[in-house]
Amino acid sequence: MKALILAAGFGTRLLPYTEKIPKALFTVLSIPMLEHVIKKLVATGCEQILINTHHLYLQIDAFIAQKKYTVNIQTIYEPAILDTGGAIANAKPFLKDSPFFVINSDIISTVDLKKIYNFHEKSNCLATLVLHNHDKFNKVKIDEQGYIQKFDSKTDGLAFTGIQVLSPQIYDFFPDKKIFSSIEVYQSLCSEKQVQAVVEKNIFWSDIGTPDDYSMTSLLELAASGFGITQDQIKNIQLDPLAGDGSDRNWYRATYKDRSFIVSDHGICLPESDRRLQLNTFLHIGNHLYSKGIPVPRIINHDTLSGMVILDDLGDVHLETQINQKHNSDFTINIYREVMDRLIDFSIKGFYGFKKEWTCQTETYSKELIIEKECRYFIEAFIQNYLNLDITFHEFSDEFEHIADHALKHGFIGLMHRDMQSRNIMIQNSHVYFIDFQSARLGPLQYDLASLLIDPYVNLKDQTKNDLLQYVLKKLKLNGVERQNFLNCYQYCCLTRNLQFLGAFSFLSQIKKKKGFEQYIPDAVKSLKKIMTDLNTDKLPKLSNLVQAI
Repeated sequence: MKALILAAGFGTRLLPYTEKIPKALFTVLSIPMLEHVIKKLVATGCEQILINTHHLYLQIDAFIAQKKYTVNIQTIYEPAILDTGGAIANAKPFLKDSPFFVINSDIISTVDLKKIYNFHEKSNCLATLVLHNHDKFNKVKIDEQGYIQKFDSKTDGLAFTGIQVLSPQIYDFFPDKKIFSSIEVYQSLCSEKQVQAVVEKNIFWSDIGTPDDYSMTSLLELAASGFGITQDQIKNIQLDPLAGDGSDRNWYRATYKDRSFIVSDHGICLPESDRRLQLNTFLHIGNHLYSKGIPVPRIINHDTLSGMVILDDLGDVHLETQINQKHNSDFTINIYREVMDRLIDFSIKGFYGFKKEWTCQTETYSKELIIEKECRYFIEAFIQNYLNLDITFHEFSDEFEHIADHALKHGFIGLMHRDMQSRNIMIQNSHVYFIDFQSARLGPLQYDLASLLIDPYVNLKDQTKNDLLQYVLKKLKLNGVERQNFLNCYQYCCLTRNLQFLGAFSFLSQIKKKKGFEQYIPDAVKSLKKIMTDLNTDKLPKLSNLVQAI
């Protein structure tokens, strides 16, 4: 039994991603599509497999060379793409002796290849094509006996799966030219009832022809692996998109029977791209935190190229939801105390074994980060773009230097989440869990503490903030000078975090068109004014005047 895998194409519909990687090497379950097809053919009984190549053919050659397959696998390089018919004709010296498969390299399916081969052997036809009902591609029309009539039907058509078995006698009907489509040969044979269909009704079939198709294929296969189910059951997985927050990632809940997982879609992550860096950061930090017993969702599986990550489902209840629904001071204090306990664990336990090279932007909460990503963000996104004020960043550069220095001075250094707010804290079975941890880096615990206590999504009362701050000081066993130094750093971290809030809310509402964030700007302005009032503003006269004038 032999087979030809078609893998020469440019993958035009997958551009720009196929400029770097041939479509046949796109991964699903971290396995290249080409290997999925090869394994299926080998399991069926194929002893010789040919792969036609052209676009980025050296990558495919290298992949085959480093694999240790038990059957004979060769590549056939086409200096110019020959189209499907030309590719089959080019492989004639290898395939002329017995019926053979021709199969696309970009499909995954549950089609029983052995059954299709046996069906073809028992027929007197030259070609057997596997069809199914797939609205997007339904163009192949068959008659009542299952013979194909035409390939461009506008009604009552079925879709070609990209799986076929051909008899070697079909070569007698190939045109005398190098480049041609196999479909034109089949169409010429239809009137002689030499092209038959096997119609599959209950299969899983998916191709990766477009970015959306590829992403969905990867998502479903990863979800199935998490549930421990076969491809046959994938059709029973329910996918529900989830509302995102400030992130550009897409989120889904995958449900099968009474179980569910969360899927984080980072987008297709080419090697050395920013997306790949962000994905690796998410994976490294998430696995590290989980290994330290810090309450974060378990990462169950992932596919690096598609950017898909499967995580434990922590439900839909955020800390913000709980606080704003209950309006109960005792409840707020008690649940925030647990948050503070876990925050301290995050800082101290997360610090040990943490590798700086995992981080995405900067290795630490640095002076440069504060000035560029918080102070400049505030001026450019909020003051200039949102308020339309003709004020430049450089007018405040000396004061921003002072702020950055004091936000770092006397920092209780550990692992810092960097976005520790109520929407990134889930409540499940009365326990708290941290999510969106991919911005973690070494830095002061005071910053995460400030993020929680001045969080505009919940607007904690001043007395509650003070009680919780005292709770943390007691847990850390700080007294005297240490205590005062901790508080001084905390005050400046409140300032830098508030500047970041206003920059982010302005950017998200104006540039990203996520208008829901705009409602938090007034409270964030009030918070900033209070912070400035509580600080010694003798060192910050220009910023103080600007803030009070807003």
